[in-house]
Amino acid sequence: MSTDPTISQGGPERRRSQEMSLRRGPPPSAVPGYDLERFLGAGAYGEVWVAIERNTGRRVAIKFYAHRGGLDWSLLSREVEKLAFLFADRYVVQLIAVGWDADPPYYVMEYIEQGSLAERLQFGTLPAPEAVELFREVVVGLIHAHGKGVLHCDLKPANILLDQDGKPRLADFGQSRLSHEQAPALGTLFYMAPEQADLSAVPDARWDVYALGALLYSMLTGEPPHRTEALVRQLERTADLEERLAIYRRAIRKAPPPGAHRDVPGVDRTLAEIIDRCLAPEPQRRYPNVQSVLDALDARAVRRARRPTMVLGAVGPLVLLAVVSLFAWQGFSTAVRQFEHDITQRALANNQLSALRVADIASRELQRRFEAVEQMAASPEWREAIFKAVADPELASLLDELSDPKWAGEQLSAEQRQAWKALRARFRDHPARKALQKTFGELLPAWMLPPEAEGEEAEGQAASWFFCDAHGISTVRAPESETIGINFAWRSFFHAHDDDQDRAWRPGPLDLLQETRLSAVFQSQASGHWIVAVAAPIYDFQGGGDFLGVVALTVRVNRFVELKGNENQFAVLADLRWRRFEGAEVRGTILQHPLFDEQRPAWPRDDSPESKAHFAERQRQYHALLTRLQHYRLPEDQFPASDRRAAQFDNYRDPIGQSPEGRAYDKRWLASIEPVSVRGEATGWVVIVQEWYDSAIGPALARLRRGLVAYGLAAAGMVLVVLVGLWVLAMRLLRESTPLRGPALAADGAGREDASTTNSAR
Repeated sequence: MSTDPTISQGGPERRRSQEMSLRRGPPPSAVPGYDLERFLGAGAYGEVWVAIERNTGRRVAIKFYAHRGGLDWSLLSREVEKLAFLFADRYVVQLIAVGWDADPPYYVMEYIEQGSLAERLQFGTLPAPEAVELFREVVVGLIHAHGKGVLHCDLKPANILLDQDGKPRLADFGQSRLSHEQAPALGTLFYMAPEQADLSAVPDARWDVYALGALLYSMLTGEPPHRTEALVRQLERTADLEERLAIYRRAIRKAPPPGAHRDVPGVDRTLAEIIDRCLAPEPQRRYPNVQSVLDALDARAVRRARRPTMVLGAVGPLVLLAVVSLFAWQGFSTAVRQFEHDITQRALANNQLSALRVADIASRELQRRFEAVEQMAASPEWREAIFKAVADPELASLLDELSDPKWAGEQLSAEQRQAWKALRARFRDHPARKALQKTFGELLPAWMLPPEAEGEEAEGQAASWFFCDAHGISTVRAPESETIGINFAWRSFFHAHDDDQDRAWRPGPLDLLQETRLSAVFQSQASGHWIVAVAAPIYDFQGGGDFLGVVALTVRVNRFVELKGNENQFAVLADLRWRRFEGAEVRGTILQHPLFDEQRPAWPRDDSPESKAHFAERQRQYHALLTRLQHYRLPEDQFPASDRRAAQFDNYRDPIGQSPEGRAYDKRWLASIEPVSVRGEATGWVVIVQEWYDSAIGPALARLRRGLVAYGLAAAGMVLVVLVGLWVLAMRLLRESTPLRGPALAADGAGREDASTTNSAR
């Protein structure tokens, strides 16, 4: 086992071996039928020489096994045994002859002059298409080996040799195992699966699947996955083999999934997912065998081949729409004035249906979150965990101390603030709290887990889960943050009032939360995002009805649901509840708006400090923008009379249009408003579907009657011609983009032979 590549032929190594051969003595022994030409390299078990076969004149590589004390010849014979199994396989370096009776023993194999993949990667990474093509050849070769019962167990760039056509050849089967063998085999660090790094492990085809993922990752990024200088130094400092293997296993299993390959140009989501699945630390999450990897590559190739057809299918309707719109705009403009009222009412009715649909989606999303927190609040395991935690005298004392009102003041001295931080640190590190944190994470619904990385959060995904005890102290949180240990009893998710109170305010018995509710919108102290919490109280109904605390999840309000639309028609999510904002009672807060999506910074494409710093600055500007946009509220005269009723407006003004960034929205809109409710109760949220007045009732329909017949026939004929042309072209592209399969591919791959080859010396 090593972190270094195998000594390989070609490039600097070949030049060094040539220099060494000039200084080296005679070869270990003569080989009948071959003239030894020069020394190539030395490995752990012997040395390799380049020779000329007398009968044919071709160059070969001869590997001599040197006599050394304690050498296990059965282990050394494995490589020859596996090469014999794979005799005449185009994807494997070929065995030519064996001389085990010689002194020292040797075997003769092909000599490949192009060197190894490791040498190629010294000059830089491979472009994604070239890497995938070479990778597919390696996969096919590995399928051949597995089909003959041989598991390689040490696949890495140094063991992939490139023939004169640049095609890969599998080499170095010294660690390989037959499928029925039970003996462990140690590969190379950062290329072998974590479960392989175990002296009692049983060989598994999924070891090679992991190595395939590491191989493709290295071709794309230049480094194997999970390799860091700190981990390499730690491994090098560890002398004991079993301890070293244990460190490697733990590091791979605990490390976050590698993501550098996703930033490589040309790596699409499907290819990234293939690599991710190959590199899954858990064997059961990987592809079950190498054939499955090839199937995934073929499926990706089919989808990419059909991409032009799909693009055409997407662009075609747009072209058709543009053609129809052109004729419609020219043909129907004169009649629209006579029917403006009817068309306006029809548009409002359609928008109302859209608003109803989006409101229903938002209602269902809220319902799901209500049910999720209620399920957590009603969990007997969670109640038992709470009882167990608060039963710890030291933890209970810390909770009582944290709930002291003296920490609620805004003007704490530096000494007091330092003491408060130390107290919270003791609370966060207390074993009983950590045990409660672990139980909390295990009981969370899998489909509602918060994202591991902030930039990966999708619409509606929970931003966090947390539990506040009976005092309001944030006790556990997923993901954990610095807010643990802070008293949030003043937040609206903890008490029965509609809005947040002063930080020093504490609820009385009648103020405690009685049922699941949607909190007021607030800015997260952990992330800075504007969020809303769905909270459910926890009561000990079996022990006297004592209030145990509140369990809640949070969602970013600017990404609560996916509000599809375009610049002319889109949906907006707003909160009509009264709340305090900068010392004043306000109403009509915009929660979700297309402008928020336009201004949201994109996640950085690389992990460089410059990209991270730029992203952090953009995030800060984005949070400041959201805070500033809180000043732009729905017009008072256009609020629904009740947040339980729908409303329609034919001259609606988008408040965001008054902001400097939202000038594009400063138009006349047709607006339909629909309330969002949960279990038949209004939440105070509403969905507003806005349609630009000019696009709905504009001059395109004013000439509706003029030239109706002529323009209608012309439009119908043009649509028919475009449709027929698009479908004929699409069908042709679809037929041409279907890749060959089965025997055709096999014959193509098996019909090519290599003229020159390379070997590697261990």
